Amino acid sequence: MSGKPALRSLAKALSRPTASPSSTCKCQRLATAPRHFSNAPQHTPISSTSRRLRPTLQPLSQPVIRSSVPTTQSRRTIFIQTETTPNEDALKFKPNHTILPDNFPSTFLEYLSPRSTLAPPHPSPLAAQLLSVDGVTSVFYGKDYITITKDSATPWAHVRPEVYSLITEAVTNGQPIVNTVENKTGEDGQGSSSSEVEATYDPEDEEIVGMIQELLETRIRPAIQEDGGDIEFRGFHEGQVMLKLRGACRTCDSSTVTLKNGIESMLMHYIDEVKGVQQVMDQEEEIAMKEFAKFEEKLKAQKGPDAVASTGGNGSLDHATV
Repeated sequence: MSGKPALRSLAKALSRPTASPSSTCKCQRLATAPRHFSNAPQHTPISSTSRRLRPTLQPLSQPVIRSSVPTTQSRRTIFIQTETTPNEDALKFKPNHTILPDNFPSTFLEYLSPRSTLAPPHPSPLAAQLLSVDGVTSVFYGKDYITITKDSATPWAHVRPEVYSLITEAVTNGQPIVNTVENKTGEDGQGSSSSEVEATYDPEDEEIVGMIQELLETRIRPAIQEDGGDIEFRGFHEGQVMLKLRGACRTCDSSTVTLKNGIESMLMHYIDEVKGVQQVMDQEEEIAMKEFAKFEEKLKAQKGPDAVASTGGNGSLDHATV
C-alpha cells in the first residue's frame, strides 16, 4: 500500500509540460497552411534512382560534337552535263563551273598538241591531262564548257570516264583551269579569238567589217557555241569574208555545209557588200579536208550523187532563219 502514494507523487512530478504561446501559434500555422501534393517522384542526392533517369555514355558511333567547320574529308561534288554536237567525234562537257576567267581576252582557247598546253601565253594543266587520254586529239575551252574531240577509232566508252574524272578533280581541288604567263617569244601556243586583231582588210571597208563582226558576235557565234565550237574573223577581201571554225566545228564533216548554208546566207542577206564566205585552214586541216573530199566522192559512188553530209545539232546554222 505504501507504493501507491509514491507512484502518485512521481506522476505529479512527471506531468506533461504546457505548450508555450509561440509554439501553439506555429502549430496552428502549419495546420492551416495549404498543402500541395504532386505525383512526381522526389529523390534526394543520395537516394537510388530508376534506371531510365541515370546518365548514360554516348556510343562511339554517334557524333557528340557538331561543328560547322568543314573537315579535310569533306569534298565538293559537281554535276557534269554532256551535250552531243553535230561532230560525232566531239562532246561538250558542262561542269557548271567557269572555265575561262572573267575579263579573259578571248572567247575561247584551243589546244591541239601537248606542247600547246605548256606554251605561253595560256598554259593549262587540265588540258595537258586531257590530251594525255588515249584517243583525245584536241581540247577546246569555252566560257563555261569544255569540248573534247577524239579520233574516230576510239569509242567514247573508253574516253568519257577518264574525261569525267579529270574535270571533276580539277574543279573540286580548286586548281586553276587556265594560267596566264608572259609571252616572251611572241608566238601564240594556243588558238584564240585574240588573233582577230591580225585580221586583214582594206581600211576603206572598215564600216563593212564592223557590221560583219557585229553579226558574227550577236547572231552567228552563239549558234556555233551551242555546237561546242567558235568562229574567228580573219579578214575581208573583194567581197569575201575569211573565217576560221574552231572546236567541234573545226573537224566536223559538215563544216563546209555550215559555212555555205548558214553563215554565208546570213551575211549576204544583211550585208549587200558580202559576196561569199571562205574558210581559212591550217596545213593539217587542208590535208584532212582533202581526205574528206575523197571519202565524199566514194560515198556518192556507193549511195548515189545525192548523198550529202548534213548537220543536226542544237543551234545548227543549217536551219538559221534570216
